[in-house]
Amino acid sequence: MKNSENKDILLAIIALVAIILVVAGAGFFMLRKGPEVIQGEVEVNQFRVSSKVPSRVMMMLKQEGDMVRKGDTLAILDAPDVHAKLAQAEAATAAAEAQNAKAINGTRQEQIQSAYNMWQKAIAGVDIANKTYDRVKRLHDEGVIATQKLDEATAQRDAAIATENAAKSQYDMAMNGAQREDKAAAAALLARAKGAVAEVNAYIDETYLIAPCDGEVTETYPQLGELIGSGSPIMSIAMMDTKWVTFNVREDLLSNIHQGETVKAFIPALNNREVTLKVYYMKDLGTYAAWKAVKTTGQYDLKTFEVRARPEENIEGLRPGMSVIMKK
Repeated sequence: MKNSENKDILLAIIALVAIILVVAGAGFFMLRKGPEVIQGEVEVNQFRVSSKVPSRVMMMLKQEGDMVRKGDTLAILDAPDVHAKLAQAEAATAAAEAQNAKAINGTRQEQIQSAYNMWQKAIAGVDIANKTYDRVKRLHDEGVIATQKLDEATAQRDAAIATENAAKSQYDMAMNGAQREDKAAAAALLARAKGAVAEVNAYIDETYLIAPCDGEVTETYPQLGELIGSGSPIMSIAMMDTKWVTFNVREDLLSNIHQGETVKAFIPALNNREVTLKVYYMKDLGTYAAWKAVKTTGQYDLKTFEVRARPEENIEGLRPGMSVIMKK
């Protein structure tokens, strides 16, 4: 009976030791450090299409997922305020053109004729004043009339001559038209009015949103009929021919990664397709991006570097946001 009990105790101890060994082995294999994996993400250049003028979305010609070509019309906006300003600018231009034409063409023919008639009248007045002066002077020299009469005749003659000179100046002014300064001022006003029209037309052009390059519409923001402010984005376009991969790499994993060289990677979303990437950019992300702080163990902090690499060939099906894995 005693031997049986000792045998049971021994079997229990052996079973316990076996369980401990199994758990320890499983823990060893489960906690064993695996191969280092560096994961990155596919990125592309994106730009937002927006308008300079407050307007209302009248028509969206492209939607999310559509491919666009450079020069395609993406959306049409309605800006009635801008069209009202165009009408004002065109009216101001018409007025400036009329003023400029008046300055160029000079005085009207009726005004020239009137000035000429006044000059001729003044000439006749001078002729009569001269004749009167000659008679009065002859009589004065003969002692028939007093000197005062001669002085009056002299003053009338001088006044007539001055009046004739003034009428001649008015006639010359009418013949010559506007002064050079007036013509320059009229031309400047016309140029300013035309500039205002050109400015408003530029704003009207902004109501037709044109694609500046090829790409894919990734997101649209306003809805049809929605009012948007100046500079508000209408849609985002991804330039699909500018793909690159961004990796965040700890500095202790950079030994085999060098700028200007190639690295091997694979893409899980494309059936683990292997690709070759060329590194073109490396920069540290600063202390705030440290992945692994080990100062508590008496060692040092490991900083993180941003590494960018481009595929060396076109990869069909590669999309922004896909993961790319590079094993050390």
